Amino acid sequence: MTNTVNEPSMQTKETPAWWAVIAMTLGVFGLVTAEFLPASLLTPMASDLSITEGMAGQAVSATAILAVIASLLTATVTRRIDRRYVLLGFSILLVISSALVALAPNFFLLLAGRVLLGIALGGFWTMAAAVVMRLVPDKDIPRALAIMFSGVSAATIFAAPLGSYLGGTIGWRNVFWLVALLGVLVLFVQFATLPKMPPRGRATLGTLIAVMNRPRMKFGLIMLVLIFTGHFALFTYVRPFLENVTGVATAGISGILLGFGVANFIGTHLAGVLIARSLRLTLTLAPLIIGLAGIGMVSVQGAIAPTAVLVAIWGMAFGGVPVGWSTWITRSVPDEAESGGGLLVAAIQVGIATGAAAGGLVFDTTGALGVFTIAALILLIVALVVTSGLRTEEPVNTLEST
Repeated sequence: MTNTVNEPSMQTKETPAWWAVIAMTLGVFGLVTAEFLPASLLTPMASDLSITEGMAGQAVSATAILAVIASLLTATVTRRIDRRYVLLGFSILLVISSALVALAPNFFLLLAGRVLLGIALGGFWTMAAAVVMRLVPDKDIPRALAIMFSGVSAATIFAAPLGSYLGGTIGWRNVFWLVALLGVLVLFVQFATLPKMPPRGRATLGTLIAVMNRPRMKFGLIMLVLIFTGHFALFTYVRPFLENVTGVATAGISGILLGFGVANFIGTHLAGVLIARSLRLTLTLAPLIIGLAGIGMVSVQGAIAPTAVLVAIWGMAFGGVPVGWSTWITRSVPDEAESGGGLLVAAIQVGIATGAAAGGLVFDTTGALGVFTIAALILLIVALVVTSGLRTEEPVNTLEST
């Protein structure tokens, strides 16, 4: 019993470790920036390595595949290791992976670097919500999650446009060297601020299956997959929609997408405030507003100004999705938050892959209008089902929810 006095969660009940939360935010920013960069650097990367853009794209896919695997296995593989050291390990992987990509003389070293990034990305996200639970008091968890997820919004705003610009001025390899330096900064800040966090829970593959089989988890994970399916069907084909339906020029598309990113950043912080009032309302409003924005874009096809406003509204609403569902995990399975976080990351990655793939099939058949109409309807249905069937209160006894 004497050891429990030194648990970080006990220490932070009265004094939240906000600097440690900032360190987690920097980790998010670094990892997501590294994940997004190839989208804006794919052409020069492929040309320099003498491979096709399709092959270069496979390296990006490898990141997502390893992220899914890591999200499911990290809690089990690292169950005996202090969480502080695990997180520092992921930051080291960010540095190494970025350096490997920057030095890559061929496709295979490029692939190796992206595989390491996938492990770091999936592992970090698995532990993120559980770590935040131990850094701040319960009442501050939504706010802390909102701060951490603002790293995603910041990466969304800066990674693609800044990566594209810097790639044209200093070369794509030097861009990845900059990310490696960012990783070093992240590592230093995390080393200075993260407290020791001994592992908790059982964290075995059997535990992962048991958590997944809890009634509220099955329902929530299915809803999360559908939300990300709808969102990424929209997001993957938003450029063709803007070009072919709305008639926006390339410069205009960059401006509209920048608006999406800025609104997403704002929405992430607003979500923290809204969750403190009602988690169910937050989880319902996000897909509802995104769905209505999608229907609105279909309805005003050809009108640039209303479309730009609707894209911004969509971005702001989506800011509440990762914050809201991470909060739901911390409340639904507080006894196994790391295993729950792994399932959350896996569900998100499945939704991303499904949305992009299914959206492609619909796009080839009916065009961008069909994609936006179907995806928006899916999101509206999810909003209705979530508000009527999702439990968001904390279980009185965790054994009762198994």
